[in-house]
Amino acid sequence: MFLEPGFRGQRSGWIEVICGSMFSGKTEELIRRIKRAKIANQKIKIFKPAKDTRYDEIDVVSHDDNSISSIPINESFDILQHVGEVNCIGIDEAQFFDENLVQVCQKLAIRGVRVIVAGLDMDFRGKPFGPIPSLLAVAEYITKVHAICPHCGTLATHSYRLSEEKETVVLGEKDKYEPRCRICYEMGNILDLKPH
Repeated sequence: MFLEPGFRGQRSGWIEVICGSMFSGKTEELIRRIKRAKIANQKIKIFKPAKDTRYDEIDVVSHDDNSISSIPINESFDILQHVGEVNCIGIDEAQFFDENLVQVCQKLAIRGVRVIVAGLDMDFRGKPFGPIPSLLAVAEYITKVHAICPHCGTLATHSYRLSEEKETVVLGEKDKYEPRCRICYEMGNILDLKPH
């Protein structure tokens, strides 16, 4: 279906992806963009995975304790039931959602919604994580943010797991993860003899 320019008050919708390792400021950047949309009097909604209760059961909270109210959901398609009439939506911790998130984001962008997604691009094994790689392929805008490696001070691109759990999804903070550059990440895996 062809949509005329100006549909829903915007020329078009699009997808923005903010990705990087843990502690790189992804959620902070998502909150910043959403707050700017609010200042511009846009109608917004924010979503997060219901299973992520590390800081709060409802709010999206950054490591720097900035927060914004959100709607916790279990499945990607639940977003479509809650979205209503909005100009802009934010989705935090997108790596925890199912692969249908890509389809949901594209449907919303076609409807003229600005979709801002934040999530880890790689899991603790250094492998592409959840729906993020597919979202990167279809996004109009991509921002890769970086933490600082605590071992050498260079840009950190990997989330190094300090605990011994082997499951891909293990919720945790600085007690279980630290950001590392590529070299320190590989050195840690060799020295710790962990099968990643």
